[in-house]
This record gives sequence, C-alpha cells and structure tokens, in this order.
Amino acid sequence: MNIDRIEEMRLTPESEAGITRLLSDAFGVDFGGRAYYQNRHHVRFVVKDGDQIIGHMALGLRAIRMGDRLVQAAGLAEVATDPAHRGKGIATALLAAVIDEAKASIADFVVLFGDAPLYAAAGFKTKPNRTTSVSMHNVRTGVLENRCDDGLMVMQLGDVAWDDDAVIDLVGFAF
Repeated sequence: MNIDRIEEMRLTPESEAGITRLLSDAFGVDFGGRAYYQNRHHVRFVVKDGDQIIGHMALGLRAIRMGDRLVQAAGLAEVATDPAHRGKGIATALLAAVIDEAKASIADFVVLFGDAPLYAAAGFKTKPNRTTSVSMHNVRTGVLENRCDDGLMVMQLGDVAWDDDAVIDLVGFAF
C-alpha cells in the first residue's frame, strides 16, 4: 500500500478537494467545503485508489502543558477511510506511518481523542486526565472548556512519562 505524505503548505487543489470529499463521505457531514474540521494541520498522510483519496490522517505538532511542565505533542486528527474501502488495513497502515513520523520528530507524545480499538492495538493508552482547551465551532474560537474526556488517548514516544493526574492544557483547540 502506497502512502503519500503531504506537508500542509504543499497541498494541491486536487488533494485538498479529494480530502474534502473523503471527510464528507466518511463522516456523513460537510465541513463547509474544507479539508479539515476546525483548523489546518502540519502534515497529511493519504492512501489513493487511482486518483481518488480513500484514506487520510492528519498530524499537527504543538507544545501543551502537562501540569506545570511544557511537553511536545503530535496530535492525530481526521482519521478517515472511504466507506467502500474499510476493512482493508488502510487505517492501520496510515497509523503506522503517522507513528513513524511522530517518532522521528521532537514530540514526546502522540495525542488523540477517540476510542477505536485500532489505537489501542497500536499502543495508545486511554488516559483519565482533565483537559483544558478552547472550543471551536465552524472555525470560530469559542469558550474555554475544562472537562474530563474519556476519549483522551496517548502514546508515549520517549523518556518523558505521562502524568495521569496532571491537568492537560492543550494550549488551543482539541486535536
């Protein structure tokens, strides 16, 4: 399976349109014609069938606060597989590529919000932390949110240990 890595600033109009279509098909919603839900990412990973994008994962990097400590987090977002191509290992292959990318970066952790067995099988752990983030709706900054989200999943990449008791300040919107 061939996986293309596309830096956000290098997206072509065709790739952007293909990702937009895939996200709409996969989630059954329109993101306002955008190839992202709330904000752009740093890099995209896509799988194609001919010219059609049938799999997608986005990855962004930012500093977040784990209690008083500043750590580097790669955030996984917009995981999508074309409904007609599910069950073929596309998401598993994309996730492996994303994890490799994160391991080669300065990220201490990969963070996501989800509950799929796919993530647990790859080594992500569900975390109990309270999170602080800025809500975003329709690409507009909302209010500060403090919540305990049972969908927080984390993969440790290096020597920095995750603190299950710390409040996690995402320093922006949730990934």
